[in-house]
Amino acid sequence: MSSIGKLMKQAAKMQQQMEKVQADLAAKTVEATSGGGAVKAIAKCDGSLASLKIDKGAVDPEDVEMLEDLVLTAVNSALAQAKEISNAEMGRVTQGIGMPGLM
Repeated sequence: MSSIGKLMKQAAKMQQQMEKVQADLAAKTVEATSGGGAVKAIAKCDGSLASLKIDKGAVDPEDVEMLEDLVLTAVNSALAQAKEISNAEMGRVTQGIGMPGLM
């Protein structure tokens, strides 16, 4: 088989693996909390936010900024965890793949 044929076959296999990993990541979730659990964010490992829960005790009309900070902290933490998992999973698919002339 020619080098280009091998490369095409390898690329098709990698694409199938990546599609499977992406589907798996869309189903996998991570959870992060802030404020001692007052705010809980659940993110999918495909980079989307699945849910956000806020304890009623965390809602203080006189201190909306604190609640905003708690929400941002929980959401950013969950999304960072999800991205880390996604990068690791996608890295497994692409490791060892050398593109002639590029690496």
